[in-house]
Amino acid sequence: MKFIGTLLAGITNFVSVLGGLAIALMMFHVAFDVIGRYLFNTPLPGTITIVSYYYMSIAAFIPLAFAEQKDAHISVDVVTERLPPWIRNNLERLALLCSLAVFSLLAARSFVEAQGKYRMSASVVQGDADISIWFTYYMLPVGSGLMALIVLYKLVSSVFGLESALNRERAKADEFDSERRTQD
Repeated sequence: MKFIGTLLAGITNFVSVLGGLAIALMMFHVAFDVIGRYLFNTPLPGTITIVSYYYMSIAAFIPLAFAEQKDAHISVDVVTERLPPWIRNNLERLALLCSLAVFSLLAARSFVEAQGKYRMSASVVQGDADISIWFTYYMLPVGSGLMALIVLYKLVSSVFGLESALNRERAKADEFDSERRTQD
């Protein structure tokens, strides 16, 4: 089971890097488009389509599982922190089960939609360029499918009392502040 957790953590870390690269590429692409538009009067063709379909879909959907792996999704524990541990654990398992159902259904349905876009070779015409976008429809099933796998792993680990091999530690702001102070 630890091998599966380590493998999932590695895949999740890799796709989160892809999400970060998509954001960086988007920033450079838009900057070069603005520079080209206002300094040379020649904007980059297809910028709006590439940014909105390619970069945004990769940055939004692919790193979903990374946030789940690190327990970084938004949660409000006002009521549950006062409950006994056994109730909290069972509520967490119920939430994981609901998340598993939702993300599995989302992955399956969005995969069917992506297959339809692939079959019709979906593309967008922007200016005089025909930009193929069918590929981008696979970002949602990949991201939500990986999210479902992480949730399934966490649920199985919780139910059977197994030690999770996911790296669930999050970087804390005070760690960065103390590192910065020691460097100064």
